[in-house]
Amino acid sequence: MLAIDAREVAKTFRAGLIRRRETPALRGVSLTVERGAVFGLLGPNGAGKTTLLSILATLLTPDRGEVYVLGLDVRREADAVRRRLNMASGNASFLWNLRIPEILAFYGRLYGVHGATLRRRVDELIHTCELDAHRRVPYNELSTGLKQRLALAKSLLNEPELLFLDEPTLGLDPDVSARLRRHIASLRSERGMTIVLTTHYMREAEELCDEIAFIKAGQILARGTADQLKRQIAIGDVIAFRLDPGAGARLGEMTGVLRATPTSDGLECTVDSAEKRLPELLAALHGEGATVRGVAVREPQLEEVFVELAR
Repeated sequence: MLAIDAREVAKTFRAGLIRRRETPALRGVSLTVERGAVFGLLGPNGAGKTTLLSILATLLTPDRGEVYVLGLDVRREADAVRRRLNMASGNASFLWNLRIPEILAFYGRLYGVHGATLRRRVDELIHTCELDAHRRVPYNELSTGLKQRLALAKSLLNEPELLFLDEPTLGLDPDVSARLRRHIASLRSERGMTIVLTTHYMREAEELCDEIAFIKAGQILARGTADQLKRQIAIGDVIAFRLDPGAGARLGEMTGVLRATPTSDGLECTVDSAEKRLPELLAALHGEGATVRGVAVREPQLEEVFVELAR
């Protein structure tokens, strides 16, 4: 059974009484996510990421389309869906004067957890999310990183089968982000949890996600693994040669070379496969008598895919 099965989902926001304004947020999005997967949803601001997550989490109703979450219809069985999922936002906000145990206990009761079970779960999550030293600190005095960890702890109170993370490392220091990513990865490996993640950070998506979908202007433009996406839009490996000025001018005409760009100390060739093309390029340079002073190979980055699709 799929964790998520969304078909032709559309959503338009309307505002204004006299001069009606319509803003299409989703334009027929179809998306499936396998159980136990970590799935990344990437796109520029205003692309429709948060709107789609809100529909999947039953916080918004789609104008059109069918949406099944954990086998349940989000329209007709919303209450049953909510009991089995949770969500954490990078812009989470809790009551300013409550302390961490009080915040978690409050939300635990909302999820139907009480008594000794609630106390045990609150203590476990405080420890798991490294919040022990900050138990008595009011929420408004917590750092951004601690607030993010608290939001993640809150999202695990009902032990969800499906977890939505909306920009979970937004604004965090690199070391805090790395720890949070490790914890997210452990949720899948240790609990088999399905996770849908929105992020602007390409390294995060590449590190965590089994599959990635790019969304822009309310439409899915591409999906696949990081490597598949790089191949789909012909972003290849880069081979950088250190050469004398003018050497290698004809390399751009060779089979498998997507483009050749002169640099200050040589030439950069973007190719379909560095392993396959490097020997051919070196042979061609040798054939023309060029002196190769150095070679470096760089794999394409997911960020390049993002930039290309976001244009």
